[in-house]
Amino acid sequence: MEPELLALPLGGPVPNSALPARLYRAALKGRTPAQIEHHLADRGWTNAWRDGIYPFHHYHSTAHEVLVIARGQARVTLGGEGGPQVQVGEGDVLVLPAGTGHRNDGSSADLLVIGAYAGGREWDLCRPEETDVEEARARIARVPGWEGEPVD
Repeated sequence: MEPELLALPLGGPVPNSALPARLYRAALKGRTPAQIEHHLADRGWTNAWRDGIYPFHHYHSTAHEVLVIARGQARVTLGGEGGPQVQVGEGDVLVLPAGTGHRNDGSSADLLVIGAYAGGREWDLCRPEETDVEEARARIARVPGWEGEPVD
């Protein structure tokens, strides 16, 4: 399955990544949350959680993140203020390289997201208005790549 590749601007208050964000449409549709977690873990994406997406711009400087829409739909802004918006729904998989900004700009009441991290890395929460972007860039540069894509 080929993803949509979403290149995001570098050099602003949200670092983003030279690697594009990836969006796999309906790749895991029809699976239960437990099945999604097992699928991700088999591909090296662990330290999973179940929740939503924060309604403020943020990024992670210590880990690559995958977000799977298990139920519902959402409109997500990528890359920081003024970045592109993507509409995601059940089964969609977003791969966010370390530093990639994201924000929930509206979602259905039944939204359930499964998140996980490449190699099970611990994640941090960086907000552009609170985080020293140069220190964040230094942490991002130390994050190893991921072994494999979370979908085939």
